[in-house]
Amino acid sequence: RSIYLEAMELGLLKTFVEAGALVLNPGCGPCLGAHQGILAPGERCLATTNRNFKGRMGSTSAEVYLSNPKVAAMVAISGKIPTLDEYNSELD
Repeated sequence: RSIYLEAMELGLLKTFVEAGALVLNPGCGPCLGAHQGILAPGERCLATTNRNFKGRMGSTSAEVYLSNPKVAAMVAISGKIPTLDEYNSELD
């Protein structure tokens, strides 16, 4: 809760929502289709969950990628999954 409140105080939530983000509570959501439904055929998702298998988040032809929080943040900013070189350059 403290992180959420700090993000609110800094105006980050407003920025995210204006950019089209949906801020969800921690925990289950996409896997069971809460809030925005499940993935359709051909849709892609990058998630910070700990498991993945065909059909877990919807269609068996949807693409689901798992990542750590740093990669998820990089994807949120750039709109693409970074290469290993791009990821490593962020560590420098």
